Amino acid sequence: MKIAVDAMGGDHAPAETVKGAVAAASLYDLEIILVGDEQAIRAHMPKRLEGERIRIHHTPDSIRMDDQVNSIRTKPRASVVVAAEMVRSGEADAMISVGNTAAAMAVAALKLGRIPGIERPAIATILPSKCGNTILLDAGATADCTVDNLLQFAVMGSIYAEKVLKKPRPRVGLLSIGEEPTKGNELTKAAHLALQSTDLNFIGNVEGRDLFSGAADVVVADGFVGNVALKASEGIADFILSQFKEILDRRLLRILLLFLKPTLTNLKRTFDYAQYGGAPLLGVNGVSIVGHGRSNARAVSSAIRAAKEAVDRDIIDCIKTSLLSLEKSPATKSSS
Repeated sequence: MKIAVDAMGGDHAPAETVKGAVAAASLYDLEIILVGDEQAIRAHMPKRLEGERIRIHHTPDSIRMDDQVNSIRTKPRASVVVAAEMVRSGEADAMISVGNTAAAMAVAALKLGRIPGIERPAIATILPSKCGNTILLDAGATADCTVDNLLQFAVMGSIYAEKVLKKPRPRVGLLSIGEEPTKGNELTKAAHLALQSTDLNFIGNVEGRDLFSGAADVVVADGFVGNVALKASEGIADFILSQFKEILDRRLLRILLLFLKPTLTNLKRTFDYAQYGGAPLLGVNGVSIVGHGRSNARAVSSAIRAAKEAVDRDIIDCIKTSLLSLEKSPATKSSS
């Protein structure tokens, strides 16, 4: 298996990206292709590893975090563009970028195309919950959605939860402002009716507080609502951890908190985005993992693991097969 990594994308590239790739190379049975400026990459690359499980594909350009989306057209040899082209040509089995998220999504859609039957892609973000993990999608790829879009998100999220997160018969919830079917805007109410008519394990509406309760394995929302929910959750997590840090800095409490250190360490690990690595961009015709711009080496390594798992479990073909059943559903035919 070959994974193409945009080595130049992200706040800490290429140093942390290379470090994460080196770590992943020693953990997983795959070949990693670091795409980007060869000289910059090689400066952080252990010589003993190059040529064994890691190789460099030189390209002189890159897309910065503050570049506009149209940079994928004005910079055709940018590292993230070349990585996508490698997946399209079959030179790589998956691509990863922790750089400019909008550019990574756009180039994946442009170069890989969409899976037949998928109108819009969705970012599937993995969140910690009382029952392990919960998938939230869409987390920002498609702000304005139709009922069909939400149905397709539900199918893709359910497949990912089953195949990658190993959740049999995943419970699918629709994010709304109340559990009752009559709650929500017109899109949510119509989507609720449509989801009831599918073969998915649809449990009904869920509220924002259920993102972490384990009430559902997959939570479906349009990209606007999903992204707001995700960013609010990240803000709360950062606030909680900062409050603990302030407490730890108080001298009188340090001795007492030494006994709580294992608990606090586990709490921090639970909220640490680095263990999840990145979010799969579901709906494009190839495995594409989009990571956080501030990703460190651990996050990059985790993103590579996520890409490997998606390829191993044949996520793309599984989605294609499931969509054939969805297209035959009366709910899909009558929705808009």
